Amino acid sequence: MKRDYYEILGISRSATAAEIKRAYRKKAIEFHPDKNPGDKEAEEKFKEAAEAYEILSDPDKKARYDQYGHQAFEGPGGYGGAHHMDMEDIFAQFGDIFGDIFGGSFRSQNHSRSGRGQIIRGTDLRVRLKITLEDIIKGGEKKIKIKRKVKAPGTTYQTCHQCGGSGRVARVTNTIFGRMQTTGTCNVCGGTGQVLQSRGKGSDANGMIVKEDIVSINLPKGVRNGVQLRVGGKGNEAPGQNGIPGDLIVQLEELSDDKFKREGNNLHHDLYISIPEAVLGVDKILETPHGKIKLHLPEGTQSGKILRLKNKGVPDLDGYGYGDMLININIWVPKKLDKEQREFFEKNLNHPNFQPNPGKSEKSFFEKIHDMFS
Repeated sequence: MKRDYYEILGISRSATAAEIKRAYRKKAIEFHPDKNPGDKEAEEKFKEAAEAYEILSDPDKKARYDQYGHQAFEGPGGYGGAHHMDMEDIFAQFGDIFGDIFGGSFRSQNHSRSGRGQIIRGTDLRVRLKITLEDIIKGGEKKIKIKRKVKAPGTTYQTCHQCGGSGRVARVTNTIFGRMQTTGTCNVCGGTGQVLQSRGKGSDANGMIVKEDIVSINLPKGVRNGVQLRVGGKGNEAPGQNGIPGDLIVQLEELSDDKFKREGNNLHHDLYISIPEAVLGVDKILETPHGKIKLHLPEGTQSGKILRLKNKGVPDLDGYGYGDMLININIWVPKKLDKEQREFFEKNLNHPNFQPNPGKSEKSFFEKIHDMFS
């Protein structure tokens, strides 16, 4: 059974991002293979700490773990974890956390990938996507056009002459204790082990160009304004042959709807009817994101009446059904009357049938508000 990620790093669930990073660094130093050569148990704990940090350092993954635990990453689309990564993957992904310690070479030589230097990851690309109420209710595939950096055709790289492709260089300094050798990141290739050999047409100093691309996004049902979706590998590419692209982060912007107001998973709609329609009753066809809905308003419908249509609201993001649609009935009173209309209302001004006489079944405004949110 997997251990709790917070327990692995020795932190509380309220730990900040900085505290999570410090805790991981401490564990990584404690169980680092260079410090524990040949110790399989220490290596497993090193991988275990990397897996915990991989989840807790990512706000999206951390939120899912806090809500569902390890089950959030199980199944075909789940997260394999650092136990399924080799040691080089861990150093490539989290090596920047360690810095140059243990004589400037925290990462041992046997962790280089065939002497090819560090794996550089491209930067993430952030875009905004405007979505309608219909998009939120129906979900599905959305295609967006982005511009991202890619390696230009014709761009080639060669092994760095300074470090020989390792990405690290040794430096010898004289101290009061004698000559000391330390290793650090190569200042020529930046640790990639490669330098630009030839630039493709129209490329920048790193051999990169900006390319327009079409990306498909799977929009879940019931998303909210501000939700971020991550598309792996669709960010900016990294220069060099060993680089991996960053991710595309799509922030959703919910557009306001002219007819419906969203409140959680419920939808509100103001339906205006005339005085004759309220008195005589009427059937109305309402266009909704779910399609056309027929409403029957009986004779004597009062202004302020609320019709609740079950499961006609917004689907729950976590799959717990649909919210409701609340139709608020408003009677439209004309501001101007012709002579005949005025005479009719004046004639019936004091008629008993036109006098307000709410019965016990008629709810007050506050009772209706209470029912609306209950």
